[in-house]
Amino acid sequence: MLTLPPTARLRPAFAAGAAITLAIGLAACSSEPESEPSAAPGEAAPAAEAGGPLDLSDVCPATVVLQQDWQPEAEHGAMYALVGDDYTVDTEMKTVTGTLVAQGVDTGVDVEVRPGGPNVNFQPVPALMYLDTDILLGAVNTDAAIVAAADQPTVAVTSQMTWSPQILMWDPESHDGAETIEEATADGAIVVTSGDVIPALLESQGMIDQSQIDLSYEGTPQRFVSDPSILQQGFATAEPYIYENEISEWGKPVGFQLLSDIGYSIYPEPLAVRADAVEEQADCLAKLVPIMQQSQLDYLNDPAETNDLIIDLVDQYDTGWTYSAEVAEYSVQQQVDLGIVQNDPASGVFGQFDPERMQSILDDFAPFLIASGSLTEADAGAIDAASLYTNEFIDTSISMD
Repeated sequence: MLTLPPTARLRPAFAAGAAITLAIGLAACSSEPESEPSAAPGEAAPAAEAGGPLDLSDVCPATVVLQQDWQPEAEHGAMYALVGDDYTVDTEMKTVTGTLVAQGVDTGVDVEVRPGGPNVNFQPVPALMYLDTDILLGAVNTDAAIVAAADQPTVAVTSQMTWSPQILMWDPESHDGAETIEEATADGAIVVTSGDVIPALLESQGMIDQSQIDLSYEGTPQRFVSDPSILQQGFATAEPYIYENEISEWGKPVGFQLLSDIGYSIYPEPLAVRADAVEEQADCLAKLVPIMQQSQLDYLNDPAETNDLIIDLVDQYDTGWTYSAEVAEYSVQQQVDLGIVQNDPASGVFGQFDPERMQSILDDFAPFLIASGSLTEADAGAIDAASLYTNEFIDTSISMD
C-alpha cells in the first residue's frame, strides 16, 4: 500500500465551484529606510516609526485577517512570514495569530492567518470573504475571481506568485524521454486531472483529443505509480520532489512542464479584497500592499524561520495533511529557479498586474468556465477585466534584482 505523500491531498487548482476547477541571492529595491531597527533572535520586534510606512496602527484593523485557499505550505510563505514570534495557535479553529512583523519591526497590529481547503469545508475564498467581513485579504485565483464576480466580487491588489506552479507530470521512461507536454501526449497517453480545464486547454491546442481525457484524479499517487503511461496534474513546487524522495514505490525523477508554458496564464493566489472594501480600506491597503510585496521577497531570501512556522502549524492543526521541511525548501527553490516568482514582465515591478494579461485571462478562460457550467454567458459578458484587479496600492520601487 502506498503511503500518502505530503501534498497528495487534492489541492484546489482551479476556480472554486467549477469542475475545471536558501539564501538564493534575492534582493529587493524598496522605499523603506535601511536604518529601520530590527529584533535580535528571541527578542520582541521594535516598534515601527510612528506614522511611517510600516506603522499600521492608525489605518488598519487591530487584527489583519488573511485567508489562504489551502493548508499551510511554502507557496503561502509571504503571509506566514508576517507572523511574529509571539504567535498563538488555535487548533480548533485552525488559525495562527501574532504580532504583524514586517521587515523586522512591529507594525502596531496583529495578524491572523487562516488556512483553507478542508479547514473551511472547501468553501471558495470569495465566499468566505463575504461570509466573514473580518477577512481583509484572501488568496483568490484569477479564474475563481471570474466565477465569483457576479455575486461575490473581489479585487486583486498584488500578486505573490507571478505564474502558476501547476504542472503536468509524466514518467520519462514511458514516453521516450519526452521533455514537453506535447511530446509526452503525442503517443495518445491519458491525461488524468481533477477537472477539465487542463484537458480543455490541451485539446484547444490540438495536443490531445477526447479519448485521452480522464477526470478521476483524487490527489493520491496510486494511479501514477501503477500506470506510468499516464500524465497527471501536480505542482512544480512539490510533486517532483515528493515522488522522487518521499514515495518509496516510485523513487525516481518525473518529467514535467509548467502549464503556464502552454497558456495557463492565471495569476495564482493573488491577494484580493472584497470589491466594496477597496475604498473603505484604502488607507490600510496603501501601506499593507507594499508590505505584502516585500514580504514575499524577504521570505524567499530567508525562508528558514517561516518554514519552521509552517511545519509547526501543520503538526498542530493535525488534519491529516503532512508537509516536510524538505518539501518546503524545495518549493522555495523552485519558485525562484522556474521563475514562478518574478517581476511583472511588462513593468519590471514585483507584484504588479499586467492589464493586457488580465484581459487575455478573461477572454481565454471565460469560455472554459461557461462550458463547465461555472459561469453564465450573461455574467461573463458583464465582467470588465479592469474590475478584477487594481495597481493603485503597488509600490513601484519594489522589484527583484
